[in-house]
Amino acid sequence: MSTEVRNNTAMERFEIYVDGAIAGYAEYQDTASERAFVHTEIYPSYERQGYATQLVGTALAGTRREGFGVLPMCPLVHHFVQTHPEYIASVPQWARQRLGLPQ
Repeated sequence: MSTEVRNNTAMERFEIYVDGAIAGYAEYQDTASERAFVHTEIYPSYERQGYATQLVGTALAGTRREGFGVLPMCPLVHHFVQTHPEYIASVPQWARQRLGLPQ
């Protein structure tokens, strides 16, 4: 199966496609310097196949490349950041304590 993650800026979300069909998305809201991830959804027929991890990892890497800080408001993105410590530095210092992330 081929997968692709795209940033759909018009809808403010990253989308994951599997063999050309949309399998899920991670919605965000941008401020001047941060990108708040507010909701992530993987459609039922694509659950438990690693697509959420691929989607969020690619979305966070792209966000970092664009120069935004990450605000992991969505529980799935929050968990991803907690379990992938290389992304903690992408969360602004002021937000880490509020979100229960390591300093």
